[in-house]
Amino acid sequence: MLLKTFGWSFAITAVGLAFAAWQWGWEAFGIVLILSILEISLSFDNAVVNAGILKKMNAFWQKIFLTVGILIAVFGMRLVFPVVIVAISAKVGPIDAVQLALDHPDQYKDLVTDAHPAIAAFGGMFLLMIFLDFIFEDRDIQWLRWIERPLAKLGKVDMLSVCIALIALLVASITVATHAHTSAGHADKSATVLLSGIAGLITYLIVGGLSGYFEDKLEEEEEREAEEEEKAKREGKQVSAIGLAGKAAFFLFLYLEVLDASFSFDGVIGAFAVTNQIFWMALGLGIGAMYVRSLTVYLVRQGTLDDYVYLEHGAHYAIGALAVILMVTIQYEINEVITGLVGVVLIAASFWSSVRRNKALEAAEGKAESSGEKLSSGV
Repeated sequence: MLLKTFGWSFAITAVGLAFAAWQWGWEAFGIVLILSILEISLSFDNAVVNAGILKKMNAFWQKIFLTVGILIAVFGMRLVFPVVIVAISAKVGPIDAVQLALDHPDQYKDLVTDAHPAIAAFGGMFLLMIFLDFIFEDRDIQWLRWIERPLAKLGKVDMLSVCIALIALLVASITVATHAHTSAGHADKSATVLLSGIAGLITYLIVGGLSGYFEDKLEEEEEREAEEEEKAKREGKQVSAIGLAGKAAFFLFLYLEVLDASFSFDGVIGAFAVTNQIFWMALGLGIGAMYVRSLTVYLVRQGTLDDYVYLEHGAHYAIGALAVILMVTIQYEINEVITGLVGVVLIAASFWSSVRRNKALEAAEGKAESSGEKLSSGV
């Protein structure tokens, strides 16, 4: 199971590191390895959240996620995205941006730094909305009840998450955005942060709304299909497959890709603290992205989220923390190690809470069985 799920990741790691050492030397080998570990540590919460969505898809769409999805993740976010940032910031063509990255890596890094406030605002708002919609939903299973119970009651207010997100964006625009960190020092990026943040919010509402709509339609059609199959069995007929599942899965896949893109912002930006070489960066982050993809599928196939019920909670708290960190980095530099550790600590805590819960349930079931045996024996 492990080799089947992570086989491609292991193979690409070996090929990627060997290519880096052969093409650029042992320095490149070390940097690519560091970037791979950085991406995995920063994106573990991404894998947990992705697994919660991916488990709703069939085997075909899980394969699409691992094939087409990884191409988008590696080439789109880890290679093309940094080039697009520079092209827009410097107002040059994509080819000129690549040439700039190859010939003038320091200037390239400065342009990406200047674009960071816009990237952080867009990604921060998208991730904040994911966290808020999760925390305001009334759930049967709650991890931190003293927080989640009152927030679930507040969540009954319509559009509360949107209002809070907009307030957070407004606060950011009049605080950290007025002294945004740029390559030339600090500058007022209030307008940029506002526009980018609103764009992130709109993107979430559109993609999340479409995926939610088609997911609901899929559930309705599955119920209708089950009823028709039961009827067909009684009448001895066959029912043709319903095609709406493809549409629903497609929009869930689209939602996953946008979600992955938002998670990638901190990894791509943080990679510039390690190296300015765009191809080293793409290779290292791409290897890390492969493991995130494989880990997502592994969590789904093993049923880990069903066994450890608080993992999804921990991942969403990590998302909320990452959203706040992204907004703070508009003005202040925060070490990537801190960013990664926050997510790892929250997920580890939720995992440990899940283990304790499972042990408590097993103990309670053991006591119930013991009591039942005593009653049945007349003791």
